[in-house]
Amino acid sequence: MTTTETPEHPAAERTVRSGEFDLAVYEYGDPNAETVVLVHGWPDTHHLWDAVTPLLARRFHVVAYDTRGHGRSTRTRRTADFRLDRLAADFYAVADAVSPDRPVHVLAHDWGSVQVWEAVCEPRAAARVASFTSVSGPNLDHVGKWIRARLSRPTPRNVWQPFTQLLSSAYTFFFMTPALPRVAFGLIGTERFWRRVVSIMNETAPSNVRLGPTFRADLVDGLLIYRANIVPRMLAPRDRHTEVPVQLIVAGRDVAVRPAGYDDEHAWSKRLWRRDVPAGHWMPFSHPELLATATTELIDALQGAPMPRALRRAEVGRDARSFEDQLVVITGGGSGIGRETALSLARRGAEIVLSDIDLAAAKETAQLIAAEHGVAHAYPLDVADESAMQAHAAMVLEAHGVPDILINNAGIGQAGGFFETPSAEFDRVLRINLGGVVNGCRAFGPAMAERGLGGHIVNLSSMAAYSPQQGFSAYATSKSAVFMFSDCLRAELAGRGISVHTICPGIVHTNIVARTQFSGVSAEEEKRKQERYDNLYRMRRYGPQKVAEQIVRAVQRNRSIVPVTPEAHVQYHVGRFAPAVVRFLAARVKLT
Repeated sequence: MTTTETPEHPAAERTVRSGEFDLAVYEYGDPNAETVVLVHGWPDTHHLWDAVTPLLARRFHVVAYDTRGHGRSTRTRRTADFRLDRLAADFYAVADAVSPDRPVHVLAHDWGSVQVWEAVCEPRAAARVASFTSVSGPNLDHVGKWIRARLSRPTPRNVWQPFTQLLSSAYTFFFMTPALPRVAFGLIGTERFWRRVVSIMNETAPSNVRLGPTFRADLVDGLLIYRANIVPRMLAPRDRHTEVPVQLIVAGRDVAVRPAGYDDEHAWSKRLWRRDVPAGHWMPFSHPELLATATTELIDALQGAPMPRALRRAEVGRDARSFEDQLVVITGGGSGIGRETALSLARRGAEIVLSDIDLAAAKETAQLIAAEHGVAHAYPLDVADESAMQAHAAMVLEAHGVPDILINNAGIGQAGGFFETPSAEFDRVLRINLGGVVNGCRAFGPAMAERGLGGHIVNLSSMAAYSPQQGFSAYATSKSAVFMFSDCLRAELAGRGISVHTICPGIVHTNIVARTQFSGVSAEEEKRKQERYDNLYRMRRYGPQKVAEQIVRAVQRNRSIVPVTPEAHVQYHVGRFAPAVVRFLAARVKLT
């Protein structure tokens, strides 16, 4: 898009004739570049794409048009005019007009996606459509076939999925009644009301909801598309296959279309990618960058560019390990739980970025991963240094991309009575054990949230977080703070699809035991205690590899709080249901 172009002032406007209808067409960017056609749904116009258009027009010839009955295109109140075959004919009329010599790429939303599905299942689609990115708008025939397939095998799950889709689609029965919706929307369908509803459903600001000047007319006139298509397609779904590469952008919080409804799409599409996004129905308003990036990545890949990690992961039918094409960032990866977690995830296909204050140890972990044919990158890092963490994150984001999983593992041990623990030592424990977690989340979290694809943050807490005991005031305080910080962060990021997992190991033998600082004792006594407790923990025979497996399982099963060892489980539940007993024992039992 040039500096003089805006969504309100495109580089070119034209009218394309399709049968008896004139379609208002708007063009942006370089007309000699690859063409991307944007198709809106109900009750939108081409203004739906106002935030997406500038992002795509930097590289492509972008074309948006008002579908029949909307915006500045010819209006109609005949139900038959909104049949999918006629809307598909409109699409081809626009494609032939704006790109007569080359096939077009398509990004479509809602009913715009439904009508493009109709188009790409036509025989001529292979020559006229290079790719199709579908957002929140399924093929109605495929949905009908999906419902029949599920109900033909009436397991509880197979019955439940169509039932929930029916509940989600219940509003369409109201929309298909002859007069009531026109009266209702005529009374309450104001721009302010609609912006507010859409902003709540999509967790975006009302100012992001772009409506055209004909919104109120589009809101009621466009309802005919429901009556023209839903019942015929549900009652008599057709076998509809496509040769066009299809990318599904599936909104996890879509109130209209449940994600399960796309599960059989591989049976109809020869090449298929699927990205599940923690978002609401109107992603062009809430996630314009994600839609532009996903569309661009697919176009580039189809033209021979290396397929990005996120697109490889989205390819349906590809044989892949459980964490294949996922980027994992781990702090404290030079030894112990961090090293074993890195190895475990690398064996499952993940690319690992690991850091440690001991660079040699981090490199050793990376070498162990490489020896098993994995991919790992080692960096030096002091997690207590916020500026160092920010610089590390910037380097990782630039060199490797946005992590799918962030594991804040780095930490230290400390023991000794509170009055014997110097303030500098107490603060050091907090800076590393708590500050390292906070710094990691602050450095990587925003990029994970802004990407819009969700993810996982794993924070290493401890059984000590909910186990008051003498001699561990600094350590237990730091881990308890990590526990509550994770609870708060989990609540804040829930709407972004980022899960936060709190891992609470109990008695686990790692090198942190032999390095624990004991306050208030001589160097000789500290060494004796370190050796004694290291030996006791070794006798426990619970190593860091078992914690690593629990971390992997927590991510796979989306578990929020994970006590790891048997004693951690017991203490967690006793502390919740009989806290007085825990406090009583803590006052009378000294472990150090």
